[in-house]
Amino acid sequence: MSDNKTSSRTLSGKILSDKMDKSITVLVERRVRHPVYGKILTKSSKIKAHDETNDARMGDMVTIAECAPISKHKSWKLVSIDERAAAE
Repeated sequence: MSDNKTSSRTLSGKILSDKMDKSITVLVERRVRHPVYGKILTKSSKIKAHDETNDARMGDMVTIAECAPISKHKSWKLVSIDERAAAE
């Protein structure tokens, strides 16, 4: 029998906002080919994710994973901070 564990989707992106408490807004970009013209387009999505420790900062590159809904707009959680933004 197979295990009931399901692998959650993970995405990587850049943090646009960290102003909310325990929440971040992540910009996830993907490149797709136009079905007719063949041109490569960049599509983007803004996803709200849960950051329990308020550790992530604006500009950081992060990995987020899908999870059970935490609130009306949050169904993703922060997994890791891949790259810190340059200090200003």
